[in-house]
Amino acid sequence: MPTEEIVNPSQLESESQHETAPARRPYWNLARRCVRMSLAVVVGLYLAMLLMLTWLETSLVYPAPSVAAANWNRPDLQFEDVNFTSTDGTALHGWYFEHPQPRAQLLFCHGNAQQVADLGDWISELRDLYQISIFVFDYRGYGRSEGEPTETGVLQDGEAAQRWLAQRAEIADDEVIVWGLSLGGGIAVHLASELGAKALILDRTFHSIVELAQSIYPWAPIRWLMRNRYPSVDRIQNYRGPLLQIHGPVDEIVPFTSGKQLFDACPSQNKQFLELENFGHLDSPTAEFYAAVGELIDSVADPQEPSSAAE
Repeated sequence: MPTEEIVNPSQLESESQHETAPARRPYWNLARRCVRMSLAVVVGLYLAMLLMLTWLETSLVYPAPSVAAANWNRPDLQFEDVNFTSTDGTALHGWYFEHPQPRAQLLFCHGNAQQVADLGDWISELRDLYQISIFVFDYRGYGRSEGEPTETGVLQDGEAAQRWLAQRAEIADDEVIVWGLSLGGGIAVHLASELGAKALILDRTFHSIVELAQSIYPWAPIRWLMRNRYPSVDRIQNYRGPLLQIHGPVDEIVPFTSGKQLFDACPSQNKQFLELENFGHLDSPTAEFYAAVGELIDSVADPQEPSSAAE
């Protein structure tokens, strides 16, 4: 009687797997190749975007307006056309709005999308309103100033402008009131911390441009890549003079919390934070804005007839 061969079930399963494995292997290999190719494409696109951000950094931080689009011939305004040089010899340009009996000298550092010729009417109004002399200048790469903007170069330009104004008015560097708007706030903080200031006005500015950029591009390692840093929150710790900081909670470009963080870092015992409701980054100053600036200027200005700004 023939004997039956007893087959081990595990052996049958093993043989079955060996039979189907060759059929499955090409599909698994194809799937792995597709995954690897997809990952390579994603990584390549990510690196390309990082390179693009790095390449565009200067134009993103310093979007200088067109020089040709501005009106540089203003016989209707009374100002002195000023040509001066930065620390490294870069030729710079500005307008000096001199008051016949100035109560103070003010240096205005404008935003990253502005230039001197765009501000002439407003600066002229401020001169008459507060009875002060005002010097507004263009950073390198802006307006009629030469060169290409970088943080180091722009800060040198600010130092040169403050020293020019102090020499022109025959006062010390730290007797100049410094006003910075947006990006100009980063320059103004540097000037107040390094050269000193009679008073510091910070208008809708940030605590760190790196942190600001990181919030805009959370998917990129901005803190490692960015060359222009403007760490105002660190620099302002060296300034202890009068400070007026103005910001609105609806600011759509510089977060309100960023400005508040900068204010809190200042060790001055004479500081005021003016919170303006419904005041956006590109909005025109309000009556409350002008009054607060006037009060600050009155508190540090020469004892002459007070301005009517707060009336």
